[in-house]
Order: sequence, then structure tokens, then C-alpha cells
Amino acid sequence: MKLDTFDIKILQMLQRQADISVQNLSEHVGLSHTPCWRRIKRLREAGVLGANVALIDAKQVGLGVTVFVHVKLISHDEQMLADFEAQAVAMDEVIQCYIMSGDMDYLLRVVVSSIEQYEQTLKRKLVRLPGVQSLNSSFALRELKNNHQLPLQLVPR
Repeated sequence: MKLDTFDIKILQMLQRQADISVQNLSEHVGLSHTPCWRRIKRLREAGVLGANVALIDAKQVGLGVTVFVHVKLISHDEQMLADFEAQAVAMDEVIQCYIMSGDMDYLLRVVVSSIEQYEQTLKRKLVRLPGVQSLNSSFALRELKNNHQLPLQLVPR
């Protein structure tokens, strides 16, 4: 989907404040209410805009330990990959899951309340995922940046 300057402005503002009213958004981007609303609707229908969510501070709700887990699988047959992915993404503790290039097959971002809880998650769930050959866990010591805003810009034609 090609995005114009108004689309980019709308998306930038919605990334900062998803609950902004269409009236305020239209004033911010320089459009009247109805054309702004139509653009938002078009962006949603095209799949550019997804769900509106509230960002929660993990530490404030007792989930202060972030672990990045590199996963290597025994093999890469289609069924094993599908089984691993289905079970990994179903785990509540796994909040992000990426298939990777390079030495490791997957990168999981796991959030738990303590190192002890991670140990239990590792023993009871992660090592039991289908096809796991090895897991390498790295604990985040401190979060320096956690930005959910994409660096949107108008791409020249």
C-alpha cells in the first residue's frame, strides 16, 4: 500500500496516542474529520493499522525479568517447525518470537517475575518444546530503550 504524507502523519500520531479522537487527529494532521476518518478506515482495512493496545510497565506488574532465548532445533522439517512455532507462541511467558537467520533458529523474548520462575519455565516448558536441540538464555540487566513506534517516513517515488 502506498502511503502519502497525510497517511504518515496519521500513523505517526496514532503510534504516540492511539486513543486520540478523530477530531483531534484530523486537526493535528491538517485534514477535516471525514477524510481523516476514511483514511483511518482504509489503513485498518489494508492491515496497516492493527489493534489498539495499552502498554503496561512490566516491572510495575511484577514481571521484571526479561530473558532472550536463542533456540536451535534438531532439524528443519516442515512439521517440526510448525509444531515448535505453535507451542512457543502459545506460551504466555513468550511475548515475542522470531525465526532467525544464522546459527540459531529462533529468538524468544520471555518475561517472568523472577529468575526462579524462569528456571521453572525453562525446565517445564522451554526444553519440552518440539525439536529443541539447545537453548541459550541471556538475561537483560537493564532496559535502555523499548520503543514501539516505527520510524515512518514518506518514501520518495
